[in-house]
Amino acid sequence: MLRPRSALLTSLDALMALDDTRGGHEGLERAALAGAAEALEKQKLRATQRIRLRLFSVAADYTATAAWSALDARQGDRAYALLGKALYLAGMAQDPVAEMRVWNSYAMLARQRGEHTEAVDSAQAAQATPITKRDPFFASLAHARAAIGHSDLGDRQAAIRSLGYAQEALEKAELEQPRPSWMAFYGPAELTAMTAIVRDRIGNPAEAEAASHKALGSIPLHFRRNRALATTRLALAQLHQRDVDQACATASGVFELMKGSPLPGRMRSLLGDYYRDLITLAPDAAVAREWGDRYRAAWRRD
Repeated sequence: MLRPRSALLTSLDALMALDDTRGGHEGLERAALAGAAEALEKQKLRATQRIRLRLFSVAADYTATAAWSALDARQGDRAYALLGKALYLAGMAQDPVAEMRVWNSYAMLARQRGEHTEAVDSAQAAQATPITKRDPFFASLAHARAAIGHSDLGDRQAAIRSLGYAQEALEKAELEQPRPSWMAFYGPAELTAMTAIVRDRIGNPAEAEAASHKALGSIPLHFRRNRALATTRLALAQLHQRDVDQACATASGVFELMKGSPLPGRMRSLLGDYYRDLITLAPDAAVAREWGDRYRAAWRRD
């Protein structure tokens, strides 16, 4: 028997809560795809057009959740295929929120693949979705995503300008307004964490460090994966200022934050970036060798 639509939505919220704590993994992806299949099966039954559109929307959200899980696990090809399905379902649902979600994930996937021009293009596609005109909260996220893309391209002016747009939009948003659970991660704290990424990429590691500290002071504790990522970014900013001892101590905290759960692929990759910078900038430092010896197996483990 198919569950009622409200139960489907409740299960989707539960999956997003699991992602906040543990990050993307195969079990989450399988559960999300099962939810999408159930919603699509339900919409085949005789129902009103309004209900069918809503079920297409639920299926789009579940599929986008599966795509996000694959992205976070750094399974790029699978994420790309799932995002294509999610975008199709969002179109069938006539759902601009789901469409914006997919373009946001496309921007992240493009960055993961080193396709920085495409990342900016995807962020701009997110900006063009109708929901950003109705709700500046969504517009803020799209502008912040564009800022990261511009910083990766080395376009300092465009990156700072996009950060400004993101901040202006967020100041206009009603933060307490109900929104989908997948947007729960975003707000002033996450924008500050994204600002840290941009500042480090454009060569302002001291400002990146300050932003990371500020973000970690306000990212809710239950967003464990996001706090661990922000901690890694803090370590990178400290390292880029040649504060090697402090950077290694900070990076070690990531493993404590994620204790009891495997590191998601995206986090392992970022820690790999940290370690490569560490041995490049301080190849002879004893603390660098000790950090590598102690944590190499942990951050490489699947």
